[in-house]
Amino acid sequence: MPLVKTLLQTSLDAGRQWLSRPLAGLVDTASTHGVMVPICSLGPQHRERIAQHLLALSADDRYMRFGYMATEDQIRRYVSTLDFERDEIFGIFNRALRLVAMAHLAYSQDQQTEACAEFGVSVQKTSRGRGYGARLFEHAAMHARNAGVQVLFIHALSENAPMIRIARKHGARVERDGSETEAYLRLPPANWDSQLTELVSEQFAQTNYTIKKQVKRFMDALAEVQEIRQGVRDGRHQSAE
Repeated sequence: MPLVKTLLQTSLDAGRQWLSRPLAGLVDTASTHGVMVPICSLGPQHRERIAQHLLALSADDRYMRFGYMATEDQIRRYVSTLDFERDEIFGIFNRALRLVAMAHLAYSQDQQTEACAEFGVSVQKTSRGRGYGARLFEHAAMHARNAGVQVLFIHALSENAPMIRIARKHGARVERDGSETEAYLRLPPANWDSQLTELVSEQFAQTNYTIKKQVKRFMDALAEVQEIRQGVRDGRHQSAE
Protein backbone atom coordinates (compact mmCIF):
# COMPACT_ATOMS: atom_id res chain seq x y z
CA MET A 1 0.00 0.00 0.00
CA PRO A 2 2.74 2.59 0.78
CA LEU A 3 4.29 1.86 -2.62
CA VAL A 4 1.00 2.51 -4.42
CA LYS A 5 0.49 5.76 -2.50
CA THR A 6 4.01 6.88 -3.37
CA LEU A 7 3.45 6.05 -7.03
CA LEU A 8 0.22 8.02 -7.18
CA GLN A 9 1.70 10.98 -5.31
CA THR A 10 4.73 11.07 -7.59
CA SER A 11 2.55 11.02 -10.70
CA LEU A 12 0.40 13.85 -9.36
CA ASP A 13 3.43 15.93 -8.37
CA ALA A 14 5.01 15.43 -11.79
CA GLY A 15 1.79 16.45 -13.52
CA ARG A 16 1.47 19.60 -11.43
CA GLN A 17 5.08 20.53 -12.14
CA TRP A 18 4.74 20.14 -15.90
CA LEU A 19 1.48 22.09 -15.99
CA SER A 20 2.63 24.91 -13.71
CA ARG A 21 6.01 25.36 -15.45
CA PRO A 22 5.59 24.16 -19.06
CA LEU A 23 8.37 26.41 -20.41
CA ALA A 24 10.66 26.54 -17.41
CA GLY A 25 13.39 24.30 -18.84
CA LEU A 26 14.10 20.61 -19.03
CA VAL A 27 16.37 19.88 -16.05
CA ASP A 28 15.01 18.27 -12.91
CA THR A 29 15.77 20.29 -9.78
CA ALA A 30 13.38 18.90 -7.18
CA SER A 31 14.56 16.81 -4.27
CA THR A 32 13.85 13.07 -4.42
CA HIS A 33 13.04 12.77 -0.73
CA GLY A 34 9.65 11.13 -0.22
CA VAL A 35 9.06 10.42 -3.90
CA MET A 36 9.62 7.42 -6.12
CA VAL A 37 12.61 7.87 -8.44
CA PRO A 38 11.97 6.36 -11.90
CA ILE A 39 14.78 3.89 -12.61
CA CYS A 40 14.79 2.39 -16.10
CA SER A 41 16.36 -0.81 -17.35
CA LEU A 42 18.77 0.10 -20.15
CA GLY A 43 19.42 -1.83 -23.34
CA PRO A 44 21.74 -1.80 -26.38
CA GLN A 45 19.85 1.19 -27.77
CA HIS A 46 21.17 3.26 -24.85
CA ARG A 47 24.90 2.63 -25.47
CA GLU A 48 25.59 6.14 -26.72
CA ARG A 49 23.69 7.73 -23.81
CA ILE A 50 25.72 5.57 -21.41
CA ALA A 51 28.94 6.60 -23.13
CA GLN A 52 28.05 10.29 -22.98
CA HIS A 53 27.20 9.97 -19.28
CA LEU A 54 30.52 8.34 -18.43
CA LEU A 55 32.55 10.65 -20.66
CA ALA A 56 31.02 13.65 -18.88
CA LEU A 57 32.50 12.46 -15.57
CA SER A 58 35.53 14.38 -14.33
CA ALA A 59 38.93 12.69 -14.08
CA ASP A 60 38.42 12.21 -10.33
CA ASP A 61 34.93 10.76 -10.84
CA ARG A 62 36.23 8.33 -13.46
CA TYR A 63 38.91 7.27 -11.00
CA MET A 64 36.28 6.63 -8.32
CA ARG A 65 34.02 4.71 -10.71
CA PHE A 66 36.60 2.50 -12.41
CA GLY A 67 39.48 2.52 -9.94
CA TYR A 68 41.79 4.11 -12.49
CA MET A 69 41.96 7.24 -14.64
CA ALA A 70 39.85 5.90 -17.49
CA THR A 71 40.53 7.54 -20.84
CA GLU A 72 37.91 8.17 -23.51
CA ASP A 73 39.03 5.08 -25.43
CA GLN A 74 38.83 2.92 -22.31
CA ILE A 75 35.34 4.18 -21.53
CA ARG A 76 34.21 3.58 -25.10
CA ARG A 77 35.64 0.06 -24.90
CA TYR A 78 33.83 -0.57 -21.61
CA VAL A 79 30.52 0.60 -23.07
CA SER A 80 30.97 -1.47 -26.24
CA THR A 81 31.50 -4.64 -24.18
CA LEU A 82 28.45 -4.23 -21.94
CA ASP A 83 26.46 -7.45 -22.12
CA PHE A 84 22.79 -6.54 -21.76
CA GLU A 85 21.75 -10.18 -22.09
CA ARG A 86 23.86 -11.27 -19.12
CA ASP A 87 24.03 -8.23 -16.83
CA GLU A 88 21.57 -5.52 -15.80
CA ILE A 89 22.15 -1.83 -16.46
CA PHE A 90 19.89 0.72 -14.77
CA GLY A 91 19.62 4.45 -15.32
CA ILE A 92 17.92 7.65 -14.22
CA PHE A 93 17.04 10.23 -16.88
CA ASN A 94 16.29 13.92 -16.49
CA ARG A 95 13.62 15.73 -18.50
CA ALA A 96 16.01 16.29 -21.39
CA LEU A 97 16.41 12.49 -21.49
CA ARG A 98 20.04 12.84 -20.49
CA LEU A 99 21.33 9.96 -18.41
CA VAL A 100 22.30 11.54 -15.08
CA ALA A 101 22.95 8.36 -13.08
CA MET A 102 23.53 4.73 -13.93
CA ALA A 103 24.36 1.44 -12.26
CA HIS A 104 25.86 -1.80 -13.54
CA LEU A 105 24.79 -5.04 -11.89
CA ALA A 106 27.27 -7.64 -13.14
CA TYR A 107 26.46 -11.29 -12.47
CA SER A 108 29.29 -13.67 -11.63
CA GLN A 109 30.32 -16.06 -14.42
CA ASP A 110 32.16 -18.38 -12.04
CA GLN A 111 30.12 -21.50 -11.26
CA GLN A 112 31.42 -21.49 -7.70
CA THR A 113 30.10 -17.94 -7.13
CA GLU A 114 27.12 -17.93 -9.50
CA ALA A 115 24.83 -16.65 -6.74
CA CYS A 116 26.87 -13.43 -6.53
CA ALA A 117 26.73 -10.10 -8.36
CA GLU A 118 28.81 -6.93 -8.33
CA PHE A 119 27.39 -3.40 -8.18
CA GLY A 120 28.92 -0.26 -9.69
CA VAL A 121 27.40 3.21 -9.92
CA SER A 122 28.08 6.71 -11.24
CA VAL A 123 26.14 9.95 -10.76
CA GLN A 124 26.55 13.17 -12.70
CA LYS A 125 28.02 15.93 -10.53
CA THR A 126 25.06 18.28 -11.04
CA SER A 127 22.64 15.55 -9.94
CA ARG A 128 24.27 14.63 -6.65
CA GLY A 129 22.73 15.20 -3.24
CA ARG A 130 19.41 13.69 -4.32
CA GLY A 131 20.05 10.13 -3.19
CA TYR A 132 20.32 8.70 -6.70
CA GLY A 133 23.24 6.44 -5.80
CA ALA A 134 21.34 4.95 -2.85
CA ARG A 135 18.16 4.52 -4.92
CA LEU A 136 20.10 2.71 -7.65
CA PHE A 137 21.71 0.48 -5.06
CA GLU A 138 18.34 -0.42 -3.54
CA HIS A 139 16.87 -1.08 -6.98
CA ALA A 140 19.80 -3.24 -8.03
CA ALA A 141 19.68 -5.19 -4.76
CA MET A 142 15.97 -5.86 -5.22
CA HIS A 143 16.50 -6.99 -8.80
CA ALA A 144 19.43 -9.22 -7.81
CA ARG A 145 17.37 -10.70 -5.00
CA ASN A 146 14.56 -11.56 -7.39
CA ALA A 147 17.10 -13.11 -9.78
CA GLY A 148 18.31 -15.50 -7.09
CA VAL A 149 21.48 -13.65 -6.11
CA GLN A 150 22.49 -14.33 -2.51
CA VAL A 151 25.44 -11.95 -2.10
CA LEU A 152 25.80 -8.46 -3.57
CA PHE A 153 29.43 -7.41 -3.82
CA ILE A 154 30.88 -3.90 -4.03
CA HIS A 155 34.51 -3.16 -4.83
CA ALA A 156 35.46 0.48 -4.27
CA LEU A 157 38.42 2.67 -3.50
CA SER A 158 38.70 3.33 0.23
CA GLU A 159 38.43 7.06 -0.47
CA ASN A 160 35.05 6.56 -2.14
CA ALA A 161 33.19 7.59 1.01
CA PRO A 162 29.69 7.95 -0.57
CA MET A 163 29.73 4.39 -1.94
CA ILE A 164 31.03 2.91 1.31
CA ARG A 165 28.43 4.89 3.26
CA ILE A 166 25.64 3.48 1.09
CA ALA A 167 26.92 -0.05 1.62
CA ARG A 168 27.16 0.37 5.40
CA LYS A 169 23.71 1.95 5.60
CA HIS A 170 22.15 -1.11 3.98
CA GLY A 171 23.87 -3.53 6.31
CA ALA A 172 26.80 -4.65 4.16
CA ARG A 173 29.91 -6.07 5.75
CA VAL A 174 32.75 -3.72 4.84
CA GLU A 175 36.38 -4.84 4.74
CA ARG A 176 39.17 -2.37 4.02
CA ASP A 177 42.51 -3.41 2.57
CA GLY A 178 44.70 -0.34 2.13
CA SER A 179 43.52 1.77 -0.79
CA GLU A 180 40.67 -0.61 -1.63
CA THR A 181 37.49 -1.59 0.17
CA GLU A 182 35.17 -4.51 -0.38
CA ALA A 183 31.60 -4.73 0.88
CA TYR A 184 29.33 -7.76 0.98
CA LEU A 185 25.57 -7.63 1.39
CA ARG A 186 23.71 -10.89 1.94
CA LEU A 187 20.31 -10.75 0.25
CA PRO A 188 17.17 -12.50 1.52
CA PRO A 189 15.28 -14.85 -0.80
CA ALA A 190 12.78 -13.29 -3.18
CA ASN A 191 9.15 -13.19 -2.16
CA TRP A 192 5.85 -11.96 -3.58
CA ASP A 193 6.38 -8.45 -2.19
CA SER A 194 9.85 -8.00 -3.71
CA GLN A 195 8.67 -9.28 -7.10
CA LEU A 196 5.60 -7.04 -7.13
CA THR A 197 7.64 -4.03 -6.03
CA GLU A 198 10.08 -4.54 -8.89
CA LEU A 199 7.25 -4.97 -11.40
CA VAL A 200 5.48 -1.77 -10.31
CA SER A 201 8.76 0.16 -10.21
CA GLU A 202 9.65 -0.91 -13.74
CA GLN A 203 6.22 -0.03 -15.10
CA PHE A 204 6.36 3.36 -13.40
CA ALA A 205 9.84 4.05 -14.81
CA GLN A 206 8.85 3.12 -18.36
CA THR A 207 5.72 5.29 -18.17
CA ASN A 208 7.75 8.17 -16.78
CA TYR A 209 10.32 7.81 -19.59
CA THR A 210 7.58 7.80 -22.24
CA ILE A 211 6.05 10.98 -20.80
CA LYS A 212 9.43 12.72 -20.68
CA LYS A 213 10.06 11.68 -24.28
CA GLN A 214 6.73 13.12 -25.40
CA VAL A 215 7.24 16.35 -23.44
CA LYS A 216 10.74 16.80 -24.89
CA ARG A 217 9.44 16.22 -28.42
CA PHE A 218 6.76 18.85 -27.86
CA MET A 219 9.25 21.32 -26.36
CA ASP A 220 11.68 20.81 -29.27
CA ALA A 221 8.89 21.37 -31.78
CA LEU A 222 7.74 24.48 -29.91
CA ALA A 223 11.28 25.87 -29.84
CA GLU A 224 11.59 25.29 -33.58
CA VAL A 225 8.32 27.14 -34.24
CA GLN A 226 9.44 30.03 -32.04
CA GLU A 227 12.75 30.18 -33.90
CA ILE A 228 10.95 30.33 -37.24
CA ARG A 229 8.63 33.08 -35.98
CA GLN A 230 11.58 35.07 -34.72
CA GLY A 231 13.25 34.71 -38.10
CA VAL A 232 10.12 36.00 -39.82
CA ARG A 233 9.98 39.00 -37.45
CA ASP A 234 13.63 39.79 -38.09
CA GLY A 235 13.06 39.53 -41.84
CA ARG A 236 10.10 41.92 -41.67
CA HIS A 237 12.10 44.37 -39.56
CA GLN A 238 14.96 44.37 -42.05
CA SER A 239 12.57 44.85 -44.97
CA ALA A 240 10.99 47.86 -43.26
CA GLU A 241 14.35 49.61 -42.89
